[in-house]
Amino acid sequence: MSDGFIVCTALSFSWPDDTPVFDDLTVSVPGGRTGLVAANGAGKSTLLRLIAGELRPTGGTVSVGGVLGYLPQHLPFAGEQTVAQVLGVDRTIAALHAIESGDAGEQHFAVVGNDWDVEERSRAELDRLGLGDVGLDRRLGTLSGGQVVSLGLAAQLLKQPDVLLLDEPTNNLDAAARDRLTAVLRGWTGCLLVVSHDRALLDEMDRIAALDHGAIRWYGGNFTAYAEAVEAERDVADRQVRNAEQDLKRQKREMQQARERSARRQSTAARNLGSAGLARIHAGNLKNSAQVSAARSNDVHASRVVEAQARYDDASWAARQDDRIVIELPATAVPAGRTVFSGERLQAAYEGRPVFAAGGIDLSIRGPERIALLGPNGAGKSTLMRLISGDQAPVSGTAVRAEGRVAYLSQRLDLLDEDRTVAENLASSAPALPDAERMNLLARFLFRGSRAHLPVRVLSGGERLRATLACVLLAEPAPQLLLLDEPTNNLDLESAGQLEAALLAYRGAFVVVSHDERFLDAIGIGRRLVLEDGRLS
Repeated sequence: MSDGFIVCTALSFSWPDDTPVFDDLTVSVPGGRTGLVAANGAGKSTLLRLIAGELRPTGGTVSVGGVLGYLPQHLPFAGEQTVAQVLGVDRTIAALHAIESGDAGEQHFAVVGNDWDVEERSRAELDRLGLGDVGLDRRLGTLSGGQVVSLGLAAQLLKQPDVLLLDEPTNNLDAAARDRLTAVLRGWTGCLLVVSHDRALLDEMDRIAALDHGAIRWYGGNFTAYAEAVEAERDVADRQVRNAEQDLKRQKREMQQARERSARRQSTAARNLGSAGLARIHAGNLKNSAQVSAARSNDVHASRVVEAQARYDDASWAARQDDRIVIELPATAVPAGRTVFSGERLQAAYEGRPVFAAGGIDLSIRGPERIALLGPNGAGKSTLMRLISGDQAPVSGTAVRAEGRVAYLSQRLDLLDEDRTVAENLASSAPALPDAERMNLLARFLFRGSRAHLPVRVLSGGERLRATLACVLLAEPAPQLLLLDEPTNNLDLESAGQLEAALLAYRGAFVVVSHDERFLDAIGIGRRLVLEDGRLS
């Protein structure tokens, strides 16, 4: 592995509809571990795709020093692919097996090249990432979301890259898998650029690159040091706002006082002129001179007020606070103690094998419970969520749902029509809502003005989640049981806070699968269920 690097020079990029993302961005990423942070929709994933060559810039250049590895946010794998195919070693292993069986065809030796130990290296990489029990011939459809992410990382590490790009690599990973990922990155000696909302992972970085309005600011140290620096900047900005506000009030007060003094002087002068019996022309000249002087004074004070207002506006913009979802959802309320789901001896199967232990699983959910479903990758958490929602039928056992609506947000966030706008999707979910009220509610979910009329397919991960939440929580009838499978995947810290606010407003029962302990603490989880070795405890 050589000292890799990334250099973007005068980089510009716009989407096909001419929406700009970057304009003349110049940035150099040195060796070492760099965390890239920004609000959802700022262009983090787009920048990684430009560096990886998945997108072509509309201007400027991208240079990468050395072999590149890239783990995208959404892995382009099909369920029928084998582990060996994802690792990119299937043809080489097939050629090796052919040679071992006595077929000495030249084509097999050409495929193998110098890669005689590819099978051993592949198994070693899988074992390092906790996939030691996963065979090279196993199909992706049998793996959990977290196992697929670990497999995707193994495929990139097998390339022995000099530059490694990771887009939300902790998505779907359980605690053990996150620890293994952290161990890999701690030993990384090349150039690493990571997009993540995971604070623990970002605390392993050497530096933080903050992307804001198409420009990058650098902060030395890990995420904790970055957060402290940003908080200090915000404190300074807040003081500047207060100072600018006081200055604006003072300038307005002085302008009003000057106007009152001028008015009094003009009134007094008029009375004095009348009593002094001055010639009409001379009196008029004095009056005009006083008015000109008053107007000049007024202009000076007005100019000072405008300047003070500009300073206040600039300071307020610099100190702007993160947007938060503020909404009430009374229609989602569930009476305390009401059973919204009851399952007895539930069993599911995958490729003919039972997912849960013999006898199945028993589960009862009552309103308005807040439940966290925990467990290692591959334990069957997503399968259980589909059984609760009714998206998957049990092979044995019974499932009873209350009359209230059940809403299931899977890891794929695929409930919405990709080609319709956010507003059109909400109109389908809540057709009785008047247009004005619909737009007002979307604004509360931070889709203001033209943002409400964007097609879903162009939304960022955080925007897509907010749009899905709006359509689910405002639907008619409102859901009384909400199921969320890894909802913080792909979310920046600001968007995660917006999700927390929406869930705190929700008054029904919900079950959430998440490995994010900080998130679970924030949303008021009352019961934690652990699914492991086919048993729920």
